[in-house]
Amino acid sequence: MPRVVIAGCGYVGQATADLFVQAGWAVEGWTASTDSAAALKSKPYRVRAVDITRPERVAEHAVEADVMIHCASSGGGGPDAYRRVYLEGARNLRATFPDAAFLFTSSTSVYAQHAGEWVDELSPAEPTHERGRILREAEELVLATRGTVARLAGIIGPGRSALLRKFLAGEAVRDGEGDRFLNHVHRDDSASALFHLIARVKADPDRTPDRAIYNVADTSPILQSAAYEWLAGRFDRPLPPVGRSSTGRKRGNSNKRVSSAKLRATGWQPRYPKFESAMLESILPQLDSAGA
Repeated sequence: MPRVVIAGCGYVGQATADLFVQAGWAVEGWTASTDSAAALKSKPYRVRAVDITRPERVAEHAVEADVMIHCASSGGGGPDAYRRVYLEGARNLRATFPDAAFLFTSSTSVYAQHAGEWVDELSPAEPTHERGRILREAEELVLATRGTVARLAGIIGPGRSALLRKFLAGEAVRDGEGDRFLNHVHRDDSASALFHLIARVKADPDRTPDRAIYNVADTSPILQSAAYEWLAGRFDRPLPPVGRSSTGRKRGNSNKRVSSAKLRATGWQPRYPKFESAMLESILPQLDSAGA
């Protein structure tokens, strides 16, 4: 039975672990705290609290593993947290699991393009913000050791959509300095992409990856204005006011359309190809059932 360790058993990590369990893999999940591990005690796999930023803790919990997936989160922290979790975490995991197939979840925020152009894996990834530069450094470390990098677009899914949350809370603002494209991927599509990429690697472990980077995004980037117009129509509410957001964008001040054509050409297809389909089929029904 093949074994996968998932370092970062959070929103995406749990969904990914569930897919591996369903496929008959032995799964072990790692979380950042004992409280998080205890909350997952009902899962049909072992969950342990392992601080991947500390090499001695990673080595202490080393197990036999065919696959290591690094999808830990910085918890919304700044550059220091990014460096510890993503860069040092990847380095520690790679040192302890040198023979395991390695998959690192990065972000499409590494693309700094701002003219609404399409970007793919061959496009320059030259982030202007420090967090993005740290991600790029971690990516290069992983690629140098024959690992695979999955660049995830903005993750949405049940209980998670910053755009929807701000709209319903009356905190949304349409940017008066210009419209921009938003790139999303549903949590379940993220998980299926990670599973798909690992299945490809395990099917042909001796292949030489050609810059094994894959964008994970739906097929239809949506303009911010169009997203708010759709939500306004759905909830029969007025459009958000035009202005300037008082908070910075976590994923940088870019404006681009992210292509996932390379990943789709390998056989992966998103269940939720558009923002609207993710909302209608997954996110809004949960709101309705919760009485929101």
